Amino acid sequence: MGILSWIIFGLFVGIIAKWIIPGKDNHRGVIFTIILGIIGALVGGWISTLFGFGKVDGFNFTSLLVAVIGSIIILWFYRQIRR
Repeated sequence: MGILSWIIFGLFVGIIAKWIIPGKDNHRGVIFTIILGIIGALVGGWISTLFGFGKVDGFNFTSLLVAVIGSIIILWFYRQIRR
């Protein structure tokens, strides 16, 4: 995927992760949401590849699911550190 695709995918995934796990930090901006989604996709892809489930390799349902799970993990860790 190109860089623009990663940014759009990251924004979409970050929004979904923030929607699933609402919190006080949801006022953060678009850049935070994009970074959350991109890092979540990387972490989710790494974890799913480690366990043999697949990877993030484009705009498909499996990639979306893996990226959202990774973003939820990153968001949870971020909130634990910010306490």
